Amino acid sequence: MMPPLQPDDFLTQTHEVLDFIADYYRNIENYPVLGQVKPGYLRESIPDSAPYSSETIEAILQDISNDIIPGLTHWQSPNFFAYYQANASTPGFLGEMLCTGFNVVGFSWIASPAATELESIVMDWMGKMLKLPSAFLFSGNEDGGGVMHGSTCEAAVCTMAVARDRVLKKIGWDNISKLVVYASDQTHSTFRKVSRIIGIKPSNFRQLPTSAATGFALSPGVVHMAMKDDVALGLVPMYLCATVGTTGCGAVDPIEGLGLVANEYGVWLHVDAAYAGSACICPEFRHYLDGVELADSFSLNPHKWLLTNMDCCCLWVKSPSSLQDSLSCNAEYLSNNASETKAVIDYKDWQVALSRRFRAMKLWVVIRRFGVAGLREHLRSGIMMAEHFEGLVGADPRFEVVVPRRFSLVCFRLKPKVEGADGNELNKKLLEAINSTGRAFLVHTLIGGKYVLRFAIGGTLTELGHINATWKLIQEKAHLVEASRSAQGNGSDNLVRGD
Repeated sequence: MMPPLQPDDFLTQTHEVLDFIADYYRNIENYPVLGQVKPGYLRESIPDSAPYSSETIEAILQDISNDIIPGLTHWQSPNFFAYYQANASTPGFLGEMLCTGFNVVGFSWIASPAATELESIVMDWMGKMLKLPSAFLFSGNEDGGGVMHGSTCEAAVCTMAVARDRVLKKIGWDNISKLVVYASDQTHSTFRKVSRIIGIKPSNFRQLPTSAATGFALSPGVVHMAMKDDVALGLVPMYLCATVGTTGCGAVDPIEGLGLVANEYGVWLHVDAAYAGSACICPEFRHYLDGVELADSFSLNPHKWLLTNMDCCCLWVKSPSSLQDSLSCNAEYLSNNASETKAVIDYKDWQVALSRRFRAMKLWVVIRRFGVAGLREHLRSGIMMAEHFEGLVGADPRFEVVVPRRFSLVCFRLKPKVEGADGNELNKKLLEAINSTGRAFLVHTLIGGKYVLRFAIGGTLTELGHINATWKLIQEKAHLVEASRSAQGNGSDNLVRGD
């Protein structure tokens, strides 16, 4: 039998995998950004059953090269501009290696004291980098603190469950059908999903409208009116989500104004800053968090834009005891003398799952290797490139920037040649033409009924040259799409896909 864990084999095979990954990054720009395969392709290459005998790492890596890589969408490609990035970096990778290498399960302090204590320290580091109020910090004068989850969805489940329980303790556990959750039409769909998971009636999820007049931010007045109307109907406002950097267009909700409304109605205010929160470690963007002192919880994802490999979501709460009240479920085999003191943290009571990874190791390594200055430089570089791309779009009269750019996301579209014509189909064709080349990958959204192309910048390997080359590709495809539509009007049909 092959030894499961033997130091010499570990060293040899790890080197082989590291060489393979290094070669992947050397060549990543040569791969089509979007996997050029058809559904079910992999079943034609991989056997139906698992191998009976051991196979070599060389054979496995060869199959990854032949079969897996062609089916990847290369998120670390410098020409990936689709979703918000999943940043990778050498320090992030090293931290992940250490996390995986130690392979500890730090559900309680005694299960791995260093994992618990480092997490509380790093959460305070991040909180201070963001200038969060002391009420969110372990080192503050109040009861706050932070925890690392895998995703915003996990953070949302925990905070919404706490908000639910807080209200039901007052009005009775059989009144859950009266609870209402509030968000905007730009809020990530995660929050609608989570409201269903924790038992909120689908009809009691309020997706409140935004408009171009507010930059598609959620208006406190609209929220106030919605809550007032619901109270009049005998319903109970429970949870409000404010977003800093919405997925669709990067909108920023006014935290202070929303916080005042939430406090008036006794509603839990959560601030979702998954993407753009990282930028707020830069002094020039910190104002987007003004009013966060009125929130009950705040989260951001360093794995999106802060050079910390997947997965890492930071959640801060003012009242950890409320998390523990809703999420703790102790068994005799989990009890220990350390947990019975108030001097330690048992993070199992801050999350849904029992088991947890040593994510703090990864973020700790990233912060130490880059320093705050290096992290700010990375963020500002992405924003600078977005400003540059925004200028390129604005200089071409065929295109328009649909919403004011914030951070490193530019939302733009090709204008129809005939004034008043529907440009949605035109831009759909343009997006298909761009992505079919494999030279770049973008996605779309709908803003005010318009089909809009999103250009999200922030990848670790992306440089100004990639921005310019992709813009040239967009211009070329726009010309072909316009020509094709004109030809179709004359009874002809030109192909615009591919190179």
